[in-house]
Amino acid sequence: WQVQSLPFDGAGAAVFRMVAANVKMSNRRYGALIYLLADQDPDMVILVEVDAAWLAALAPIRERYPFVIEQPQDNAYGMALFSRLPLTDATVRFRLMEEVPSIRASVETPDGQRFALYVIHPEPPVPHADTLGRDGELILTAEDTKEDDLPAVVAGDLNDVAWSRSTRRFQRLSGLLDPRVGRGFFNSFDARNRFMRWPLDHLFHDARFRVADLARLPAIGSDHFPMLFALALMADEASGETPEAADADDVQEAAEVVAEAKTLDRKPIGSDWEN
Repeated sequence: WQVQSLPFDGAGAAVFRMVAANVKMSNRRYGALIYLLADQDPDMVILVEVDAAWLAALAPIRERYPFVIEQPQDNAYGMALFSRLPLTDATVRFRLMEEVPSIRASVETPDGQRFALYVIHPEPPVPHADTLGRDGELILTAEDTKEDDLPAVVAGDLNDVAWSRSTRRFQRLSGLLDPRVGRGFFNSFDARNRFMRWPLDHLFHDARFRVADLARLPAIGSDHFPMLFALALMADEASGETPEAADADDVQEAAEVVAEAKTLDRKPIGSDWEN
């Protein structure tokens, strides 16, 4: 295990629960997600690929979540964050490409601690195009978390598997841990294909967190399964194993990837897939 589990009794730990889902913009089974959220009753909800129609349909859940950040878009890169935990310094950012947003917010845990939440959904890999958009955003996010004064959590559809070269580099640059290690693959994509599935929907976190629960949730009509993450922020580092530290080659390669990614002059990959 890269991350220790919370002791069975959870004594002294303030656990919070997060559901993260790529809803698939063209999926209109709004009720399936609303029912799932009512059943799970998470403290935070992270959604990607939401457009204006999705956010309008989610009106029934809003009374449970006083803190909301919305960035609806019609290019399958929209996102939203619903929270009953207080949010401060919340911003929607466009770190690399003008039409690919991300969210950064400070979150107050049930016991009054604070952490930085980063929600990202970089470009998907496709055979006919480069992966600069995805790789560059992962690197920029890793650098942001490393410089953040608060312990960080990064969540979302990263469009990358956990064992890839780019994700391993992300971990080395950020120092964040993968709670899947030692617990299973939790393949979240493709929910429509029983025989070909990969873990694309991730959460990485600072070593001060422990895992109370981690689960793949029932399908909601999307090509991604929703994911449940239950965490507790501890007073000191509680990890079982830390990632390798980034070396000079990682730093140089990261700088080169970001520099090249910043020259991209095209629409985000997949902008027309859901139309």
